[in-house]
Amino acid sequence: MGKIALLFAMILMPALSMAMTPEPVQQLAPVNKELKKQLLGTPVYIQIFKEERTLELYGKIGNEYRLLDTYRICNFSGGLGPKRRQGDFKSPEGFYHVRLNQLKPDSRFYRAINIGFPNQYDREQGYNGNFLMIHGDCKSIGCYAMTNAYMDEIFNYVNAALRNGQQQVSISIYPFRMTDSNMQRHRYSTYASFWRELQPGYAYFAKYHQPPTVNVSSGQYVMNSSPVLTQPEAASKSFLALSKAE
Repeated sequence: MGKIALLFAMILMPALSMAMTPEPVQQLAPVNKELKKQLLGTPVYIQIFKEERTLELYGKIGNEYRLLDTYRICNFSGGLGPKRRQGDFKSPEGFYHVRLNQLKPDSRFYRAINIGFPNQYDREQGYNGNFLMIHGDCKSIGCYAMTNAYMDEIFNYVNAALRNGQQQVSISIYPFRMTDSNMQRHRYSTYASFWRELQPGYAYFAKYHQPPTVNVSSGQYVMNSSPVLTQPEAASKSFLALSKAE
């Protein structure tokens, strides 16, 4: 009996191991160029991944956000982990929001979007710093620097969305794509407990294709657990035109 059980275990173990291994992250294909042009003015959402040096810009179609384009981050400083104090040269991680008054079209770094650091979470941790941006000119001291051409596109979509009625643009900044395998790879990091607070935001967007609604409670990030669907009449104004274009 023991030998039979051992034989079954040897057969099943590889299958179980494969089942428990997270699927590799499949990069989404952006919308086609014609559709992307038509989405100028629709609500947008941004995700940043430090380790991959990637900024992703999404536009809203109906109740979902679709990938418009992926941009290589030219430069950021301080490696992985959150920004904690002025002068530590770190680039922030966490959940931020941008309003129209945070856009700077005449920045000395070409164009800039102030991400709003420190947010409520940062302040409750005692973190401090000012003028943390996504900007052009490829130079970074705690900011996310892009080429000027990339910054033009990102700035134009954020600006158009806010001027077209979006109250604020959410920006989620992660150390890496927060898959289970990546979390396991970084499990001994000093920042592991903080990153576990961020992971539900990443998972929420991956599942529902909507930015997570994030609150701060007792000094921790807290996520919503189900999607907030807009009414059909409140969906993106350009949805009908966009769906026809597809």
